[in-house]
Amino acid sequence: MRVTKVLLLALCAGAIVYGQLPDAPGRDTVKRVCGACHPAEVVLAKGMTREQWGSIVSNMISRGAKGTDAEFAQIIDYLSTNLPPKAPAATAGAAKRPRRPSNLIDEAGAADKQIVDEEAAARGSAIYKAQCVSCHGEQARGTAKDGTDLVRSLIVLEDRNGSKLGPFLAKGHPMQSGAASSSLTQAQIEDLSNYLKQEVDNTLRTGPYNKVLNVLTGDPKAGEAFFNGAGHCNQCHSPTGDLAHIASRYDPPTLQLKTVFPQTVAFGRHSMGAGRKPVTVTVTTASGEKAEGELIEMDDFNVSLRDKDGQYRSFARGPGVTVEKHDPYEAHEKLLDQYTDKEIHDVVAYLETLK
Repeated sequence: MRVTKVLLLALCAGAIVYGQLPDAPGRDTVKRVCGACHPAEVVLAKGMTREQWGSIVSNMISRGAKGTDAEFAQIIDYLSTNLPPKAPAATAGAAKRPRRPSNLIDEAGAADKQIVDEEAAARGSAIYKAQCVSCHGEQARGTAKDGTDLVRSLIVLEDRNGSKLGPFLAKGHPMQSGAASSSLTQAQIEDLSNYLKQEVDNTLRTGPYNKVLNVLTGDPKAGEAFFNGAGHCNQCHSPTGDLAHIASRYDPPTLQLKTVFPQTVAFGRHSMGAGRKPVTVTVTTASGEKAEGELIEMDDFNVSLRDKDGQYRSFARGPGVTVEKHDPYEAHEKLLDQYTDKEIHDVVAYLETLK
């Protein structure tokens, strides 16, 4: 009874404040669809790009939001037009260029994940071939001519539509035409960013470049030293414990996959994803109530978990609410930005000795 009363009060208060939304086409749809669950302050406090609003709406659809495709598209149009980022990152004078029509599928995904624009990538490919290919290779994997492997470059991996690439190129990196990279326009940098992100995607498990290669190219002794030293692997794993005889159960490519991405394939099991340790969270509300359990979903607005008794619990994120995330694979994820290709191959060569 108390929960129902609180919910009714929240919905009534939200309906009143939703009247503060800008008066523009789509406001009534936002009030009806979004206001059924979220107070208006949640919407009014945010300022995001179209892609970010699309991600939020797609997330709500997956959680059971009721509406038609046309209504959800109208909501995204309204929010992105009337509640844009509070500090737009657009560069003054940047050339405007046509983009292909987008839809809800395009806009799904993490807010910080760059979605490759195929047309922009095609334009970026032309720039790359004219200015970069002689040093960085046809697939951006580097060359023997001291060309950096851009697919493994942190600048490229962390870039979002030129956010990291632009400042780097602004320093005047030499290009094969003889011109300085600082001469590239913002539009060209964004196109180049989309092309390089496409090349990164091409190397992934489902990409066209995915071929099993000989990965036993490392030094087992160096791998053992890294395992027990700089990599701190021995803090969680043991060659006589969980990794005992690991090489007799998996071939080298699988060993490498399990080493680099254990959150996808867990040690000790034979199927993808089996044995994966759950990510857990501890939520402390403003009143001091604490809840712990396996993380189900978390975004800017809500966090949900399943506690030890199997009960589903959901909390609105806001002032006074703290969320502590406990990811058992966090150390492996941090290593992705730290160890080199050689160190990875050294560790795999070492694990291969654990027959």
